[in-house]
Amino acid sequence: MFDFAYWLLSYLVPFLVVLTVIVFIHEMGHYLVARWNGVAIHTFSVGFGRELFGWNDRHGTRWRISAIPLGGYVRFVGDMNPASVPDPDAAAKIDPALAPRLFVNKSVWQRIAIVAAGPIANVLLTFLILYALLLGYGRYSIPPVISEVMEGSVAQAAGFLPGDEIVAVDGYEVRGFEDFQRYVATSPERPVIVDLLRDGAAQTLTLVPEAVEIEDRFGNDQRIGRIGVTRDVDETDVTLYRPGPIEAIGMTFEEIRFIVQRTAAFLGDFFVGRGDVEQLGGPVKVAKVSGEVATLGVVALINLMALLSLNIGIFNLLPVPMLDGGHLLYYLIEAVRGRPLSMRIQEIGFRFGFALVLALMVFTLFNDTVFDHFGILR
Repeated sequence: MFDFAYWLLSYLVPFLVVLTVIVFIHEMGHYLVARWNGVAIHTFSVGFGRELFGWNDRHGTRWRISAIPLGGYVRFVGDMNPASVPDPDAAAKIDPALAPRLFVNKSVWQRIAIVAAGPIANVLLTFLILYALLLGYGRYSIPPVISEVMEGSVAQAAGFLPGDEIVAVDGYEVRGFEDFQRYVATSPERPVIVDLLRDGAAQTLTLVPEAVEIEDRFGNDQRIGRIGVTRDVDETDVTLYRPGPIEAIGMTFEEIRFIVQRTAAFLGDFFVGRGDVEQLGGPVKVAKVSGEVATLGVVALINLMALLSLNIGIFNLLPVPMLDGGHLLYYLIEAVRGRPLSMRIQEIGFRFGFALVLALMVFTLFNDTVFDHFGILR
């Protein structure tokens, strides 16, 4: 029997908390840079649809909390809708004194800065969270030394031997065996370059991890890479490493670079036939994962927020009209041409972008409920 109250508290509430913070930071990026550039702002909304409550600030901006808490937007004066599609008749409708403060009347570079500020804010949120967690908690680690190479494994075929000390994978520094596992696990059926030390001598090996299906602690199927090596762990092997403030900056940047690169590789798999649609997730899967991670504690949920914030920032930079990346594409074309694209071309692009985003949402929702067998359907 489905327990709605349990689902609400366990899945929906953590998901909405995470999503609201991420969206607020994203839209605040747009808002602040727009304000700094003198743009008149009509609305700052957390959520879509009917306004539940709101207020006007001294600058004339309407701050509102809306009924559908699955996103948000900043709408500038002169926009036709929350997607920031410019209203061609705006100049005739508004007070002429406001004309210099219209978004469409700002320089192309100002508009680029305002649009890019949202995804950049998401990346900054990810950096600050990961950096703070690294400084505050450090990281537990075990020496990156191989204890055993499985008979007939990918690692054996590539030439790995017991006692090999892993130094780097695909250019990412390996500080512990857990790094080695993670770098391999996130590269199923993709070539991996491993730098190691063997009897003090540097060597480089290349291999392709085999793709295997595993079940995580929550019963979800995961597709990961595996090469067939193990590490014997003793209590004395586990150490807590606390980097200094400067070193932590570099480690955080490297972590963000790794997430971006692996996300791009994951998406690229679908263009070469290696992708698994069951690994794609939409709002339902994100809600499910948020609820599961919340059971591990607040720190785990905050860490998930950082990862989702980065992925939302990356997604918004895709060159699809309706997304920030689509607007940036239009403005970059304008910067090169010296004049904007015609309103007709922009409108066609926005319609195409809307259809594409809607199709993606429908597909991921279907994927979440049919392929992932979310609990409410069991």
